[in-house]
Amino acid sequence: MKLAIIGLSNSGKTTVFNALTGQNLETTVYPTVSGEPNYGVVKVPDCRIDKLAEIYKPKKITYATVEYIDYIGLTKGDVAQNRKVFDLIKDADAIVHVVRAFEDDAVSHPMNEINPLRDIETLELELIFGDIELVEKRLARMEEGEKKGKKPNEAEKKLLLKCKDALEKEVPLRNVSFDDEEQKAMKHLQFVSTKPEVVVLNIGEGDLNTDKALNLQKDAEKYFADKGISETTKVVTLCGKIEMEIAQLNPDEARAFLDDLSIQEPALNKLIHVSYDLLGFISFLTCGEDEVRAWTIKRGINAQQAAGKIHSDIERGFIRAEVVGYNEFISSGSMSAARDKGLLRLEGKTYVVKDGDIINFRFNV
Repeated sequence: MKLAIIGLSNSGKTTVFNALTGQNLETTVYPTVSGEPNYGVVKVPDCRIDKLAEIYKPKKITYATVEYIDYIGLTKGDVAQNRKVFDLIKDADAIVHVVRAFEDDAVSHPMNEINPLRDIETLELELIFGDIELVEKRLARMEEGEKKGKKPNEAEKKLLLKCKDALEKEVPLRNVSFDDEEQKAMKHLQFVSTKPEVVVLNIGEGDLNTDKALNLQKDAEKYFADKGISETTKVVTLCGKIEMEIAQLNPDEARAFLDDLSIQEPALNKLIHVSYDLLGFISFLTCGEDEVRAWTIKRGINAQQAAGKIHSDIERGFIRAEVVGYNEFISSGSMSAARDKGLLRLEGKTYVVKDGDIINFRFNV
């Protein structure tokens, strides 16, 4: 899973990136308009993998991973500058939109005052304007081709006009219904407002666990609900500065720090899990003395397709899948006990894999 972190300048994007990845990139008090993207790969926290590792004591433990990308901030009204960011977003599975909700006189705000809901709307519109520009250029090229006698792709033209109509009404394309054929035709166009979005309200330390933070989250969720895009947009509230400090600590120190702040777990764990839910990702598990591992798949895929995630030969030579749910396995105490209780099942290629399924694939090639 690849997530692009975006936001207006000085919203705390790089701070959140540092917190997520454990890196310590320089954060500035002024807008940055150039530079190279930063990349970081993060293990997805999974207590099921931890528990299975305790039981099997494997030679190798492999968690699912998320790749985060951090780049320069978006600028209101500057489509040319923003295109640099859009070119990065187009390869991401989703975007993490960091919104400034913290007060700090030392850190300038590009619009001179802290107003999270206005900033959310500003960035949403910049994504829409970026896609309008792309649509208009594509339609203009088609028109030029027609004048030269080139027959246009009528299906693509119809799709572009449908997108243009929605975008001109300030509706992001993630909120427009497209059939399977339209979705296939859209892939090469690489629109940015189609991306599912996690909005991160980056609050100040003093606002942690307060009504102010709670009300701000409710207001942001209402904004997206009123626009009818709450299904493709989720809201998380965190303090980037605190989360970055936690990420620099060892596990025991981090736990003590969280307890002092009455925080159950780092908000960044929640951000990862929300991203999984938003994209419809789940994990199935494999375990043994060699390796305990989580495999990321799309919710709804079948056992044979899941086997292909491990290796194409397993998918091609699929015979059966031995399946037991994680909770059933833990309650049984061992794989043999789960088998004796009839909880270990043999499933065929059409079985729909569930989150937390422990699977052993039988195959022959």
